[in-house]
Amino acid sequence: MSTQSKTLALLGAMTTALSFAGVAHADGQEKCFGVALAGENGCAAGPGTTCAGTSKVDYQGNAWTLVPAGTCMDIELPAMADGSERMGSLEALDRDLPMES
Repeated sequence: MSTQSKTLALLGAMTTALSFAGVAHADGQEKCFGVALAGENGCAAGPGTTCAGTSKVDYQGNAWTLVPAGTCMDIELPAMADGSERMGSLEALDRDLPMES
């Protein structure tokens, strides 16, 4: 087996192990919308984004991140520009969305 083949086999094994670790890590966690900072969301943010790390604004309502189960609504966030309270949600929100271009 060539060095290149061994390296590719090792990278494949590591990738597989990391993907299983990611699944285990998700246990006991839930998607929380509206709490991620720009560019730090999990996959499947709303329109204008494609996947992980593509949210455009802080606390984007249709972008999520994984948090420990049962903590989403308790995350302290800064108030919105109008002074109203900003909270996380287990469902996508219509607030703090990026401007359409």
